[in-house]
Amino acid sequence: MKRYRCTICGYIYDPQVGDSSSGVDAGTKFEDLPDNWVCPVCGASKDQFEEAE
Repeated sequence: MKRYRCTICGYIYDPQVGDSSSGVDAGTKFEDLPDNWVCPVCGASKDQFEEAE
C-alpha cells in the first residue's frame, strides 16, 4: 500500500500503521480515509498530502 506525506509538516501516513489518534485502523488505505480526516500533527486536510516515495 502507498504511503502519503503531508506537504505542510512532513507527516507520513502509513496505511500499515493507520492513525490510532483519529480512530483509523491499520490497513486503511489513504483513499479510504474519511473526507474530514486531517493530519494528526498539523491539521492539514487530505488534499495537502502527496504520494511519498
